[in-house]
Amino acid sequence: MYKMPTATTNPPLPTTAYPGLLLGPTSSYLAGPGTYVHQSQVIASISGQPITLPTTSATTSKSNKAPSAKSTISVPNPLPSPTYAPIPSPNISNTNILPKVGSVVLAKVVRVRTRQVDAGILCVGDIVKDAAEGNNNSIGWYGGEMNVCADEWPAVVRREDIRATEKEKVICTEGFKVGDVVRGVVISLGDQANYYLTTAKNELGVIMARSEVGNMMQPISWKEFRDPVTGLKEGRKVAKPF
Repeated sequence: MYKMPTATTNPPLPTTAYPGLLLGPTSSYLAGPGTYVHQSQVIASISGQPITLPTTSATTSKSNKAPSAKSTISVPNPLPSPTYAPIPSPNISNTNILPKVGSVVLAKVVRVRTRQVDAGILCVGDIVKDAAEGNNNSIGWYGGEMNVCADEWPAVVRREDIRATEKEKVICTEGFKVGDVVRGVVISLGDQANYYLTTAKNELGVIMARSEVGNMMQPISWKEFRDPVTGLKEGRKVAKPF
């Protein structure tokens, strides 16, 4: 003999809701704050912990209907935004790496003045013994790894440290522009405000530069870059390409 199916309880609500999650049919639930109805289903519109509340008399009196047995589903409390741990990397430091005398660094030019070039150290590499001892021979370190600093370290390249020869003829504005990326070596811890860098070697100087119109340029000699789009040349103290 056929028996009518007995009424079953609604499945339990999920402990955590997210936008678009089906919470239950409208035949069993009413949509409350943090939810909406679509195709006869109550759906979460925000992330949070869903709860059910009995239908109040105030809600039923507005529609002049008898009290409903349906419960109201709400998602009242948004979950806090997730936090992500930094991805570990051997070349990216979560703490600042202190440059030392002889350290190879990459720095970005932030200001060019008459007697010095102001820059911010972005990356710190290994210590070059020849550079720390003031040896003018080729130091051959340019293939080494660089460690990214968490914050920029202020640094300056003084006019007498830009080039090894004819230092009195050096014009800072002809060798550097704001935004250039420079490879240098720390020659002194300097004063309390800045590290002192040198670019007075063939391997040191500007390694990346943009033209006045914003195109990335290519080095064509020890003192010039060229814009490959416009063909125009600009003067720089160029680091030896590798």
